[in-house]
Amino acid sequence: MSHTRAYRDGKIVGDGFPLDQVSDYLENGDCFVWVDFESPTQKDLEKVADELNLHELAIEDALVPGQRPKIDRYENFLFVTVYDTTFDGESGDLVTSEVKAFVTRRAVVTIHDASFDIELVRKHWDDNKDLIDHGVPYLLWGLLDAIVDRQYQVADQLDDQIDGLEDGMFDPKPQTMDVQRRSFTLRRSLVELRRIVTPMREVLNTLLRRDDMNTTKGMGPYYQDVYDHVLRVTEQTDSLRDLVSTILDTNLSIQSNRMNLVMKKVTSWAAIIAVPTAVTGYFGQNVMFPWYGTGLGFAVSSAAIVVLGVILYLQFKRRDWL
Repeated sequence: MSHTRAYRDGKIVGDGFPLDQVSDYLENGDCFVWVDFESPTQKDLEKVADELNLHELAIEDALVPGQRPKIDRYENFLFVTVYDTTFDGESGDLVTSEVKAFVTRRAVVTIHDASFDIELVRKHWDDNKDLIDHGVPYLLWGLLDAIVDRQYQVADQLDDQIDGLEDGMFDPKPQTMDVQRRSFTLRRSLVELRRIVTPMREVLNTLLRRDDMNTTKGMGPYYQDVYDHVLRVTEQTDSLRDLVSTILDTNLSIQSNRMNLVMKKVTSWAAIIAVPTAVTGYFGQNVMFPWYGTGLGFAVSSAAIVVLGVILYLQFKRRDWL
């Protein structure tokens, strides 16, 4: 499945045309095109490779999943790999979609699977039609900006989830296992997001600092804005990862404190309960002693149990053990 578009003089002059017509549009020196493939086969990419003179190694990378975010420079084109991200709030998992692009001086070819909604990028382009005159740099910027905006949204969603964790830690009703499980899930998602976002700095740096193909010509400030967003997402991801680690440590400390409190209470009540045992054991000796076998002896032993129990209770209460 593929989509095609052709631009000239700030307007869309072709939409949905066959791949065989790409070269026809490129014969006009003022025209540039966009071609999109969803889950393409090698035969599909070979067609466009012949049209745009793409290198076989780049074609191989485009077909093999799991590439790291990067930008490869070839003699007459760039090969870009980035990742779109979404966050599942219920499970806490990060969902990623690999997006690749060939960028020549007059064409952009995007490649992705069905999990990525290319309409997000198309809408980004359509919302910024005033930049069409910049040509291919406009198309590449729209793709990167849409991807980074999504990463930015995911970072904010993770931030909200972690705020909820902080509130849950101090809930009067213990939620130790829920907080622990959720913390580990969010930490895994943050690590994955960081692995995706951190290389984006190098991608944008390469475009801004080593622009041999004039990829950012006339659009430097827009690419710089995307780069600033990447830096912010990277910094936010690092700080959130540290915060999750702190939450895990704090949760363990709270759990330990609660256990210590329980142990104090149990020990205190055990000491109080030991008083009746000690008194009744003393008065239960099989030897003669004052008030043995009399009502007064029962009264004295009962009074001793009550008085010593109250004294222990007050002492433990004063020390905040009960």
